[in-house]
Formats: sequence, C-alpha cells, structure tokens
Amino acid sequence: MKASQFFISTLKEAPADAEVVSHKLMTRAGLIKKLGAGIYNYMPMGLRVIRKVEAIVREEMNRAGAVELTMPVVQPAELWQETGRFEKMGPELLRIQDRHGRDFVVQPTSEEVITDIARQEFKSYKQLPKNFYQIQTKFRDERRPRFGLMRGREFIMKDAYSFDRDQASAKASYQVMAQAYRRIFDRFGLTYRAVAADSGAIGGDLSEEFQVIAATGEDAIVYCPESDYAANMEKAEALAPAGPRGAATQALAKTATPGKSTCADVAELLGVPLNTTVKSLVLATDETNEAGEIVKTQVWLLLLRGDHDMNEIKVGKVPGLAGFRFATVGEIEDHFGCKPGYLGPIGLKKPLKVVADREVALMADWICGANEVDFHITGVNWGRDLPEPDAVADLRNVVAGDRSPDGKGELAIERGIEVGHVFYLGTKYSKDMNATFLGDDGRPAFFEMGCYGIGVTRLPAAAIEQNHDERGIIWPDAIAPFTVVVCPVGMDRSEAVKATAEQLYADLLAAGVDVILDDRGERPGAMFADWELIGVPHRVTIGDKSLKEGVVEYQHRRDSAATKVATADILAHVKGRMAV
Repeated sequence: MKASQFFISTLKEAPADAEVVSHKLMTRAGLIKKLGAGIYNYMPMGLRVIRKVEAIVREEMNRAGAVELTMPVVQPAELWQETGRFEKMGPELLRIQDRHGRDFVVQPTSEEVITDIARQEFKSYKQLPKNFYQIQTKFRDERRPRFGLMRGREFIMKDAYSFDRDQASAKASYQVMAQAYRRIFDRFGLTYRAVAADSGAIGGDLSEEFQVIAATGEDAIVYCPESDYAANMEKAEALAPAGPRGAATQALAKTATPGKSTCADVAELLGVPLNTTVKSLVLATDETNEAGEIVKTQVWLLLLRGDHDMNEIKVGKVPGLAGFRFATVGEIEDHFGCKPGYLGPIGLKKPLKVVADREVALMADWICGANEVDFHITGVNWGRDLPEPDAVADLRNVVAGDRSPDGKGELAIERGIEVGHVFYLGTKYSKDMNATFLGDDGRPAFFEMGCYGIGVTRLPAAAIEQNHDERGIIWPDAIAPFTVVVCPVGMDRSEAVKATAEQLYADLLAAGVDVILDDRGERPGAMFADWELIGVPHRVTIGDKSLKEGVVEYQHRRDSAATKVATADILAHVKGRMAV
C-alpha cells in the first residue's frame, strides 16, 4: 500500500469526550470516528487492525476444530422468550418490532439461536462433539457508553458454542478452547493473564477470563507471583487466618465515639489499628408467592473486618442469601433500634441471622457499634459477650499480602481489561429450549454446552492501553495496521531516494511484509509524527545524505534513536527485528 492511495487522517487534539488513552489515540490516529453515543465508524486504518485480530482468531479457532457460521444480528423474540431472557434482560437488550408488529431483538449474544440450530441439526450422539463459532456485530444498549471501543454499544465479537453428549466430553471441549485461547492471545503479542472467574448461577469451576494487563484496567486481577494461581476479584478466595482464635484480654466496655460513624474514624479516635474494628452490613432476603408478593422477609447481619470490603458474588453464594438486597432503613431500625452508622450484633431488638467473615470469626477483643448513636463497644469476644455466629463464610475481597489459596506464597493485585472469556454452560439453554439428541442408550438427553467469547473490537483498545507513550500508539507486530513504514525524505526532489524507497518497498512486499510507503511528500517532522501516533512498529527512513554514506536509518517504535544500516542489508535487518 502507498500512503497516497490510502486514507490517513490524524488529529493534533483528542475530542473533549475522550476519557481514556485508547479512545484519545484511536480518534487522533484516525482509526475510529464517532457516529453516535457508543457507535463508531471503523476507519480504514482501524479496520486493518480489526481484520488482523479476526484473522488470528479465525486461524486458531479453525485449528482447534471449530466450524464457522454467521447468525443474524436481528433475531426473532420467540427464541428469547423460550429462555425467558426477553423479559428478564434489562434495557441493554434492544427490542424492536417489524411492520407487522412482531417482536425482534438486536443480538447482544446468540445462545438462543445457536441452541435452536443444534436442536434441529444434531439428532444423535454420533454427531457430537461440535463447536460452532461466528465473528459478528453485536449491540448492547449500554446505559452510559464511554471509553470509545472499551464500552461501546455496537461492537464485534467472536463467540463460539460447543455441544457435547455428557459432562466429561463437555469439559474436554472446554479445555480445547482454553488452550486455543492461550495460543490466540500469545499471538497477539500482549501481556495477559488467564484468570479463574465466577461461574454465576450455573456453578462449577470451568470459567476463565482473559485479561490484558493495563494500569487503566477496570478489573482487579488477583495472582500469586510464586505460582500460576490467578483469579478475578469476585472469584479469589480469602483463606481463613492460620491458628486458633485468641483469648479475651479486654473487658467489654461501651465507649463514647461522638460523630464517628465509620470504622476508620472510630479507629483513629481510639488510637487503635483499623483491623481491630468490625463493620456491620445489614441485608434482607424476601420469600414470595406465585403472584410475586412478598410473604416473608429474613434480615441478616454480616460482620466484616473494618479494613475489608464485602464481595457481593461471594455473599450471594452463602446458603440463604441468594438474591439478597440491602435492608431498608425501616428494617434496620426495627431490628437494631438505631440508624446506620453505629450498628453491631450486641443488644439487638429483634433476632436475625448473623454471618461472620472468616477473619472476624477468629478475632478477639474487637470493636463494633453499640446500636446507639455516638457509641461503640470495645473488647468484644465471641462466646463470652455474644453467641457464635449462625454461619462463617468467605465474604470479602482479598487484599495484597493475603495467603494464596494454593499455599505457594502471597497474593498480589494488578489491573486488567477483560477481552476474552471461556465458560462451561452445562444444560442451562438446552433445557430451557428442550434441545435434545438421542444418546447411545436410545434415550433423549440435553446437550452439554460451553460458550467462548473474544471482544474483537475491544481488543485493539486494550492493546493501546497497554502499549503507548506520549507520542502515540505502539502496536505489537501481529495486529499493527501496517508492520513497516518506509519514509523517504524529499522523494519528489531526489531520484536516488525515490528509487531506493520504491525498491525497498517492492522487496518487503515480495517478502510478505505488510508495508506502506509514505509517498505523500510530507515534511519529515509531520511524516514521523503521523507514524508515531498511528504506532507502526518498524520505520525505515531514506534520505539523500544517508544514501551518500551508503546507509538508511531504521527505528523501532520503542527505540529511543535510529540505527544506521547499510542499504544492502536493510531488508535482512528489518526481517530480523520483526522476528524478535
């Protein structure tokens, strides 16, 4: 490609609504152009990146035995009504009607459609296993689209779905995909982690997120530097403290804490460590009848150490707490006789269920609210001052320095951007849609399914968040819009520069290198600034002065200065640097 035939449109300033680095640089480099809130045109330079991402994904999915198809963007509502998601999904599901008043959805995902295909096409266990995948446009009506392609409304995803005869083969299919994903992300040339993720209501341990490591990432990734352990914050287990509970050494005392309603304020006032305080979180669960009316409410008190945060995913897995909500002020006052801020488990007006975090269950001489404004209780001990909790569970987010669940060191935390997810679905969709096949015993059985997604348009944004500097983007070779740019200086004034540039361009093309020749006639400063902003990783500069010395200049996008290379050796030099 020659630059004069391509479309290059760079900006000196980012738009005012661009908040994160990737949004700013993709817009300035001319990769994307905003059409509406969360909706972008993929401009020629950006589309080249997306196509390279798709090519790597497609090659590895095919290699893993998956079969490509395409499912419609607009799907009949009837299928979504079979699984209940037409009603259950919130406003993120874009619902539309055709001219006849029939309901449709603009797909955010395609479990219903692929399950419908399977129940029509797969009649016998002999046709299994099978894995179908697509690379297709999706739409989710995000409440607050932001960050460019990081959280847009329209986006491109690769989603795959496996169908198996039983759990054992479904787990084998899952492992095939998990390994394929590792090959895919290795080829992208990004620093990433595959982290264990929560499986939600389906349960089980077969769920992994693929996170690109970036300081600006929205997700917290927990890992052990001494082992292979890695999990997202929702999944990471906080182990119980080692050793038995300490003996009581303090007397129980009601202590004035005027105006101090938080654990941090109380600890500062009393001159004690924050980890000696206990916070009270009040939840409620409702039992409803067939009409959806609440017939019974159970109030719960969760106790966490003052310096820890509640993990809602873990709390929802405590027996009895599925579907919990935070208690109302009225419910709190009814059970504690006090407004929030000074709550504790001693002296309750009405009984409730107490669940203590593992840390709290082993604490002695702790501090909690006295259920009276401006007062807390110090020297609290289990057994002596209050009954043992109704339940003990892992309720909190882990923190750096916690023991790793695999026993091989301490946990560390870094930020990441989720760009892929592999997930064992089980029979959730096949049962909802009565999708069966005949097993080897001649009886109908539900398909065991898995789903596997990659955010194709999100991935370039994540790559930029990880790879950039003050001058612009720094693409890994595998997904750069062009791998090499040839920059002739004064090409219109020097036949030697023109001839050398065009020969190198032809040689690189013949060697299978994705190269662009900048023949626009731009001044060197403007030309270099464009390509540094766009982020092409390898640049060769050709000028009259250097040619007279028998050299050209090579510079990798990460290099601080150019390197002089003999003109005759430049092709080999570039190919050598590309292989690094």
